[in-house]
Amino acid sequence: MAANPRMNREFAEWWRRALDARTQLVLPEIADYEVRRELLRANLDLSLARLDGLASGLRYEALTTGIMRRAAQLWADARNRGRPTAPEAALDADVILAATALELQHEGDDVLIVTTNVGHLAQFAPAALWTEVTV
Repeated sequence: MAANPRMNREFAEWWRRALDARTQLVLPEIADYEVRRELLRANLDLSLARLDGLASGLRYEALTTGIMRRAAQLWADARNRGRPTAPEAALDADVILAATALELQHEGDDVLIVTTNVGHLAQFAPAALWTEVTV
């Protein structure tokens, strides 16, 4: 939503409040990947430029071996519980995003995944709809 040049007014206000409150907003590399690939496919150059601006203006959390190993464990655990978040052959970015949040939490950060996809993510890490997060 933040990369959209015609950002939803309500979201834009939420975003501004978060930045004004000096809330540490993090752009996980896996989220950048998911958004970027679709913007590239659709030739949305203005949105790509906005995404690039976000990557330089926010804390960008790169993928690490620890994140990917934790994601693999989350993926296996979810399947063993009968609660997968993607088809078996899929990369499953949701578990990678959740693993990123858990790694940050492990480092001592208070973490909340702000999303529109609470159903998949909340089984792994703290997550909430952005409309329900007060900043």
